Amino acid sequence: MSRGRREQAPVLSAWQHRSGTVLIAICGLALITVWTAHHVLVVSSWDSRTTGRLSFVWLGTFVLFAIQVTLYHLDRPTRVPAKARERLDRLHVSILMPVYNEDPGYLRLGLESFLQQTRRPDSVHVVDDGSTTTDYADVRDWWLTAAPQAGVRTTWQRVPNGGKRHAQAHGVEAGGEADIYITVDSDSYLDPHAVEEILKPFSKRRVQSVAGIVIATNNQGPGRPVWSPPGSRASRRAVRQAKREHRKALLHWRSSQLLARTTDLWFVTSQMVDRSGQSAVGAVMVNSGPLAAYRAAVVRDNLGSYLNETFMGRGVAFSDDSMLTLYAQERGLTVQQATAIVFTAMPERWNHFGRMYLRWMRGSTIRSIWRMRYLSMGRPAFWLHAIRWVQMVLTQMVTVWLLVVEPVAYDNRPPLSMLWIPFLLGWAQGLRYLGIIRTDERIRSRFLTWLMMPLAIVMAWTWFRWLRWYGIVTCAKTGWGTRQNGAEVSLAGGAPSARNPAPAVMPAAPVYTTTDPWYEPGTSPQQHMPPIPSAP
Repeated sequence: MSRGRREQAPVLSAWQHRSGTVLIAICGLALITVWTAHHVLVVSSWDSRTTGRLSFVWLGTFVLFAIQVTLYHLDRPTRVPAKARERLDRLHVSILMPVYNEDPGYLRLGLESFLQQTRRPDSVHVVDDGSTTTDYADVRDWWLTAAPQAGVRTTWQRVPNGGKRHAQAHGVEAGGEADIYITVDSDSYLDPHAVEEILKPFSKRRVQSVAGIVIATNNQGPGRPVWSPPGSRASRRAVRQAKREHRKALLHWRSSQLLARTTDLWFVTSQMVDRSGQSAVGAVMVNSGPLAAYRAAVVRDNLGSYLNETFMGRGVAFSDDSMLTLYAQERGLTVQQATAIVFTAMPERWNHFGRMYLRWMRGSTIRSIWRMRYLSMGRPAFWLHAIRWVQMVLTQMVTVWLLVVEPVAYDNRPPLSMLWIPFLLGWAQGLRYLGIIRTDERIRSRFLTWLMMPLAIVMAWTWFRWLRWYGIVTCAKTGWGTRQNGAEVSLAGGAPSARNPAPAVMPAAPVYTTTDPWYEPGTSPQQHMPPIPSAP
């Protein structure tokens, strides 16, 4: 079936629509941005020295923008001929799904998507990592019946809580015959073509890992609160109280909807821009947890160090996806397949999103240190990573210079029209967001979300930037930070099981031996950096 157009979609689905119109629109907005920057410099009252400094800044910005546009438009989804497809069909594909305090509705939705695949997985291994809110009895009983009927071998384990990595390790042990491991989250819902599409890049021998595109299941936030008037005998005070509570619920709903749309726009655009550019040179930095695929040897050969990673003497529980991507980078190419799409539940509360993003930034800092220390300088990923840090530091310095130093030291206040420059660049890159078509959303709704790009940029400049630097400073705090008290996002109709969780009877995941070349006999492997094997 053509990925460009579908007449009917019986299930939730999404696909990438590539169009020359999008490229033309991006180039048009870029030219308008250049004109705006020129206009700002011309109409400003700054002297020649100041104008020269700003001209250099804008020139550098547009050069980086042009390189980025070129790279992400060079990235193309892998297509395979019939013979290569036959080889891919012979691969044993295992899905690893760790579960911890997940909403049962989202969990079942994700499991159902595995059975709706055009290329079904050969096996699925679900590992309940000692959930404290439910035992998923109804979902488990349904799945253990439905999967074998669909020809999918499956296991369902309940183990003592050891963290996501140890839960994945149990799945690896259960799926020892796999050629490809697909890692998903417990709230992942796969597009019907996701497995088929994410396998295609593995037709190239050098490809070691493949990232999918992650979009939000709840991209418009939770459902609108329904007004339930008090009974006819209720007092006026009770009615007023009910109205106040309803107005408060409506305010919370609008805030959640704003967060959901903005984060979906930001997250999808970053994948279609930044990560697509990395994929063009085979150097994707981080695969997303909701959907990624690895050659089995990448996971098995590094399992010991993966489970025992430490930083500053503390065990690292998060940033698991970037660790697996780092292992893959040392063996070959890490790419993205933009036609492999997964839906996932995104935070609906600002506090929840802040904790999640802070965890990402702490993990990103640790992973940056590992990349600089262990990645070969012959890998494109090393240089892309170094350039990204230089760009981040320079951007921070330029921002402080324009907003603080110029006004205070030189009495040069930047004109308000300067704000249009980053907004126009953001809208230009955000057009890639409109290239993802969903069966559950009209294009005018997505266009409305796209118009919110200035808000996403302001968030990136303020809240995200503060969390990034705070995460860098506090990167030694390696706790997970979410789901300790249960799922924070729920699917309508997904009520938890009434039963109390049964005690876990499976043994904890073993501590695997390490082949770390920096490991010294007689010392604990937790004291060393996880091994990164040399390319074969």
